[in-house]
Amino acid sequence: MQNIDELIADFGGYIQDSPSSYHAASAGAARLERAGFTRLDEAEAWPTSAGRYLVIRDGALVAWVQPAVATATTGFRILGAHTDSPGFKLKPKPSIGSDGWLQAGVEVYGGPLLNSWLDRELELAGRLVLRDGTEHLVRTGPYLRIPQLAIHLDREANNGLALNRQRQTQPVYGVGDRSSADLVAHLAALAGVDAAEVAGYDILTADTQAPARFGQNGELFAAGRMDNLTSVWAGLHAIETLTADPEHIVMLAAFDHEELGSETRSGASGPLLAEITERISLGLGADAAERARAYAGSWCLSADAGHSVHPNYGEMHDPNVRPLAGSGPLLKINANQRYATDAHGAALFARACEAAGVQYQEFVSNNTVPCGSTIGPLTATRLGIRTVDVGVPLLSMHSARELCHVNDPIALSGAISAFFAGA
Repeated sequence: MQNIDELIADFGGYIQDSPSSYHAASAGAARLERAGFTRLDEAEAWPTSAGRYLVIRDGALVAWVQPAVATATTGFRILGAHTDSPGFKLKPKPSIGSDGWLQAGVEVYGGPLLNSWLDRELELAGRLVLRDGTEHLVRTGPYLRIPQLAIHLDREANNGLALNRQRQTQPVYGVGDRSSADLVAHLAALAGVDAAEVAGYDILTADTQAPARFGQNGELFAAGRMDNLTSVWAGLHAIETLTADPEHIVMLAAFDHEELGSETRSGASGPLLAEITERISLGLGADAAERARAYAGSWCLSADAGHSVHPNYGEMHDPNVRPLAGSGPLLKINANQRYATDAHGAALFARACEAAGVQYQEFVSNNTVPCGSTIGPLTATRLGIRTVDVGVPLLSMHSARELCHVNDPIALSGAISAFFAGA
């Protein structure tokens, strides 16, 4: 295995290449194509032979390795993750302003920690779609900032900051007459297309500060969008370095829109995973009963960010289960199935971590602090595939800049590799 410095540099590079879900899918596809994967078009017939394949649907990426031994009843080993992160999304008629300042009209995307986005150099990134239906990725680099009100003008700011999502989260990007400003035209120029041909766009904000290692021994790692590019990167690294022909059909399913509830055509509640697994099974000659048998022999690791114990807010965590950054990936457990892990899933993850030579730790919420959910229960419900929820422990989840230990993403990737290999 590559050393930790190389792997963390690779992880940080992927984050920098992925300021939006569309970029994350594109950058992931590019590295998989370099590793020998073939990109397929959903509107075309697909090969039925063994090989390495991938599909992009909007901001989602699905890649799989179909072994030569695959039959109509061969099961799947799926790593589920998501490409999107909380932030802000550009509104229609986005060129706004007030009192001589040029501003971008945005709305909140998902559930970001709003205060963490203040006083940071942000970029706009995403896709432009022209009238002819062609799609163009674009990013501005450092371009905007949401300025905080000076404490001299709000002496109570340190006693509790509450931001009005409409009035106080619109970033500035210049000064002048807003009637002459055109954000869409600027984005079109960066993409090398005619602004008059832009018929639609999905443009989001991203923090532009580069990922960084720091701390006593350089063991801490900070970056934006680690929820959930950590899991996407870990899955990419595991599937692209898969050498032996697996006994299962190995798959990375990186969905979009998890931060919004996943109910889209490229989200985990949509048809994407079911359609792709069905097309693969049909290509192997499976009938309905044989597909059901394949699903019965399948597993999904749902990998999403989790919480490390916070040293300043220890009372918010379970008093007895205290996962710590640097102590391995999390096995996420919830009695109400907000996470899909059950006893069989716990045993599977234990085997994978043992085979990879990495330790893992359990996570469960404090009973007075309801946990979020993941794509795990959605996958289990839609396809009936046994699913286990795992992830890397973070601090500052949903902040513009999150924190992990450098060992944990690498350990997760190792566990995924063992899972793909059949542990």
